[in-house]
Amino acid sequence: MVTVKDIMVKLISGELSRKDLEANGWMCSVTQRINKIKQPRGGYINPKEFQQTVLDGGGIDDLFQVENVTPALVGITVDYLTRFMTGSSAREAFKISQLGAKNVQELELFEDLIACVKGLDDSSIDAAVKLSGFDSAYRAGIKAYRPVQNIKPDTATIKNIRTMVERSLAFFKVYGPKTLDGLTFEGGYTGYVVIGDGDFLTGDTIWDFKVSKKKLQSQHTLQLLMYWRMGLHSNHSEYYKTVKYLGVYNPRMNVVYRLNVEKIPEDTISKVEREVIGY
Repeated sequence: MVTVKDIMVKLISGELSRKDLEANGWMCSVTQRINKIKQPRGGYINPKEFQQTVLDGGGIDDLFQVENVTPALVGITVDYLTRFMTGSSAREAFKISQLGAKNVQELELFEDLIACVKGLDDSSIDAAVKLSGFDSAYRAGIKAYRPVQNIKPDTATIKNIRTMVERSLAFFKVYGPKTLDGLTFEGGYTGYVVIGDGDFLTGDTIWDFKVSKKKLQSQHTLQLLMYWRMGLHSNHSEYYKTVKYLGVYNPRMNVVYRLNVEKIPEDTISKVEREVIGY
């Protein structure tokens, strides 16, 4: 197993440089690591292997086609508001946002905004979008941060977010309830992957939410496989021993993708653990 300690020792000794880390894809987030990996044709897990189910309640054509904030920010907001609306406290749901606010010394603004998150009314959604804007200061660094005061979601964007969260709540009535959200994998990180967090866990499925206009991609299926295996290697492996399925829910399309883990070849799992994660 490639550990952070191993890499830090080599950095300190001069055996490795920061450029070496970049070139070799070490000390990355899950998504950064995936972007550095050349997957086999079709992906380690071909998205076509996932069973696709269209849920009731409308699809992408029933949403406003233009939003005035970035797709990434809409996605984070839908994820965090869903966590809040399924029982997590607002502070717990927006915990990454709080870390970002701390990095840019805006905790007072964070407190003002978190106090406004009460449900799916316009004011709550507006505050949630702004709160989600703090994430970049934690995940990508202070240089990536833009003042959240300048984020002003319009009526169409707010309505789309509300609809997608409502769809997510309907999704959990079918596939839930959630048993955990904001998944982290302490004890399961390596020198290759030092950070990364998943979305939701239910009784038999580890879920990732993708608020996208695109169909399921091989990067998404690899991300889920990594989360599952990192969970099993983590300090809380008991949560992941009941996982029978990998699942993606896209509330923009209102589509569920799910795959029984028994259909994933053992050699694929071993290769991803060894070559991608670093066990």
